[in-house]
Amino acid sequence: MIAIDKVENQSFLKKSVSYVEHLGFENIKADIEGYETPKSYHKKGSDFTITPDIVGEKAGRKHYFEISLKSAEPKQLKSKWRFLDVLTRMKDNRFKIITYRGHYKFTQDMLDEINLIKNIIKL
Repeated sequence: MIAIDKVENQSFLKKSVSYVEHLGFENIKADIEGYETPKSYHKKGSDFTITPDIVGEKAGRKHYFEISLKSAEPKQLKSKWRFLDVLTRMKDNRFKIITYRGHYKFTQDMLDEINLIKNIIKL
């Protein structure tokens, strides 16, 4: 989710955090009340900032979770996913995408457009 969508979709973020907790992840960081905010990355030369939706650790490895919902700014979302994919591959971490009913096709189309092959977590 991009920053504009996070304000409107707090319920999806809370459901996703509880799902990640249920899977046994520790040191969970999320951009909601009660959790520490994940580390943000700033694009040099612009005001574009990337903050992962959820970050958790399991078995000594960091996992980045992105929540995919229909967005008014798909270009920013593609940039964010591409960046997080490259970052996680560089540091030998994991990157996963969580989506909800009504957003499956949008998510799959976005992944196809940027040539990312991911197994989508459908909640």
